[in-house]
Amino acid sequence: MSQNETPQGGRNVENWWRPVVFEQRADHLVRRADMVKSLRAFFDRNGYVEVETPALQLSPGMEPHLSAFETRLIGSPGDDLLLYLHTSPEFAMKKLLAAGMHRIFQLARVYRNGERSAKHHPEFTMLEWYRTRTTWRELADETAELVRAVCGSVARRGENICDLAGPWEFVSVQEAFQRATGIDLLATAPEPLFPGTDALRFAADGVGVRTDDADTWEDIFFRIFLERIEPGLGTETPTVLHSYPASMAALARLSPEDARVSDRFEIFVCGMELANGYGELTDAKEQRARFAEMTKQRVAQGRSAMSMDEEFLAALESGIPDCAGIALGFDRLVMLATGAERIEDVLWAPVVNLD
Repeated sequence: MSQNETPQGGRNVENWWRPVVFEQRADHLVRRADMVKSLRAFFDRNGYVEVETPALQLSPGMEPHLSAFETRLIGSPGDDLLLYLHTSPEFAMKKLLAAGMHRIFQLARVYRNGERSAKHHPEFTMLEWYRTRTTWRELADETAELVRAVCGSVARRGENICDLAGPWEFVSVQEAFQRATGIDLLATAPEPLFPGTDALRFAADGVGVRTDDADTWEDIFFRIFLERIEPGLGTETPTVLHSYPASMAALARLSPEDARVSDRFEIFVCGMELANGYGELTDAKEQRARFAEMTKQRVAQGRSAMSMDEEFLAALESGIPDCAGIALGFDRLVMLATGAERIEDVLWAPVVNLD
């Protein structure tokens, strides 16, 4: 057996536990521990309650691009139940809103299969919080306050240094596309909830972005976005990218000002996505319809269909106050605070690597 091979047959090339390896990221990890203390103090000052919800769920999340880890709950002989490790604590936390909680946060270990890169890890820490009787814009402003309190006045990624202390940029997805490519994005989706591909495919070709015949409208959107738009977001100051197209609303409500877009926003710092937030959808009927559409998309992509969380839909039906919520990649925040270039440089212990 080589020194890099585990008894189980997996590999951990760097042997992260060896002192000579560990000391290379020890300072990052001490900073991480301090940041955990700071964020808990921030939420305490702002009247939030820290909660804990189970990682084992009947439905781990319905988004078409997610792959979940599966396991089985063993009961009496011959009786077991398929469960998943959650990809987000979102469903369970919204049930707590239905139960009567108003300001809650959680530092949750979450799990996403098939995701590993300099910015991704199959098990990572998600900071998620919810407020009732607030708007997505107020939550975005609060996120800026949190990031400053926990991270300081600057963020670093490679050669890029981003000013956190000054005003953050708010720009709509429509504006971002027009600014970077000249594409009138909303004009390519005359049917906002079920856009066809022809107009956006033509626009992509016009700016030199390659597409495939099988691409959906959302596939083409991301081809343009990842190649031409995302690298320029949050380079000098953080960018709050808001008003995502209605077809990409996920669990966000549609904008009361313009039904072509949703109350969904994402935050980018130093060209990296840090957080994804919603003015939350609270209509159970509409959410069920969206879940059904997500299931169709999953099956079309060759992924397994996920069971709907009927308890979550029942919680929406029972009544949840108007609210907003956000999920922030805490490991990425530590990367930005320390200047670490790989997510594994800010983890106490990485998941075993197959490479």
